[in-house]
Amino acid sequence: MWAFWLRAAIAPALVLALGVLVGAVSSATAACVVIAAGLLAVIGYHVLQLRALLRWASGTIDAPVPEGRGAWGVMYAALYQRIRLRSARQRDLRHALERFVSAAEALPEGVVVLDDRDRIQWANPRAEAHLGIDLHRDLHAPITNLVRQPAFVQYINGGDFDEPVLFESTREGAAMLSVQIVPFGVEERLLMSRDVSPLEAVSRVRRDFIANVSHELKTPLTVLSGFLETFVDLKMDEKQRQRYLTLMQDQARNMQRLVDDLLTLSALESEQNIAGEAEFDIAPLLSELAADAKALSAGRQEITLSIANPATILGSREELASAFGNLVSNAVRYTPDGGRIALEWRIDAHGAGEFSVTDNGIGIAPEHIPRLTERFYRVDRSRSRATGGTGLGLAIVKHVLIRHQAELVVDSAPQRGSRFAVILPARRVRVKKRNGDVETATVAVTSSASPS
Repeated sequence: MWAFWLRAAIAPALVLALGVLVGAVSSATAACVVIAAGLLAVIGYHVLQLRALLRWASGTIDAPVPEGRGAWGVMYAALYQRIRLRSARQRDLRHALERFVSAAEALPEGVVVLDDRDRIQWANPRAEAHLGIDLHRDLHAPITNLVRQPAFVQYINGGDFDEPVLFESTREGAAMLSVQIVPFGVEERLLMSRDVSPLEAVSRVRRDFIANVSHELKTPLTVLSGFLETFVDLKMDEKQRQRYLTLMQDQARNMQRLVDDLLTLSALESEQNIAGEAEFDIAPLLSELAADAKALSAGRQEITLSIANPATILGSREELASAFGNLVSNAVRYTPDGGRIALEWRIDAHGAGEFSVTDNGIGIAPEHIPRLTERFYRVDRSRSRATGGTGLGLAIVKHVLIRHQAELVVDSAPQRGSRFAVILPARRVRVKKRNGDVETATVAVTSSASPS
């Protein structure tokens, strides 16, 4: 501040000193003339500087600050410093805004900024995908002109934004969206959208699961309840009583199988239930499966077992026995009397182990194959109940194979039979060797169909 006033006083002081000198040498009149002329020159200089300042202030915002001398140089330097400080702050604000916009664009949720009349001011790419809007095209357009689902329009017009609204998007794969309005600023609103399709799918699976379990338990419970009422209300002979008790026992077994399968699935899906893995010989397991299949078949089908490459497997013997057993029992249940079922084990050229169950039974239509491992999914519900299935066998197979990084391959066609193959990764299979060579053997266990 003092530098400004000192430099501002230099010119008038020089004019006065010159006037005094002229007055001493000449006359007072000459001194007055010199002083007057000098002051006019100083005033003229200041007027020119004021004009330059006004021209700069009226020009573009990025015009350079004028240059000046003396007091004007000090003032212009102060203005230049102030402009540099403002530019630095604007740059910081711009960078902060860019970071905020980048963060908002990276959000997995959609974000739309609306004004007081629900017109679009800004939107991130996720919101554009969710709601089918284009920020460049739809800027300042009312959001209800673009998102016309009745539930959303009613939500916007209702003004109650305490809870989100759910509706199905028609723009991005029919996703289920959860949208909520959050007021902010003076009269602006923030619209936030989220794809809740996975949550809705989980909720739908849970609802279907509860409904299916209830339905599966309802039939045997109804039968048991009916028979118990019959025992209470009616007198019956011993033969009839034994028949009813046998039927009740069958229904109780069905419920027990269902509960056992549910508990197995629950254990397989639990993150805390870590599979106890160990190496075991595959041949004895397959022989047990073949024996169980013979017992279940009771001579109605021809069952063969072929082991091309004896090997040891790294995994849970109990879980793989359950998975393989479900495939074998399904083949027995859905293969008519006199049919053929082949159990085979081999190791492919890549070292992967393959266990397959092939039958010439009723087969499966192509549209059903992708859904076979869903819980309670049945191609033919009436036939499944007649054969004693719970609808959970292939779901158990799926989860066991996931825990062993294995794959289920299904090849089937109606009236042409089915082939279910489990592919175990090579790192879990070790071929049994003898004298340094790969041992190859074929074991056949056959149960001929009973004579008609």
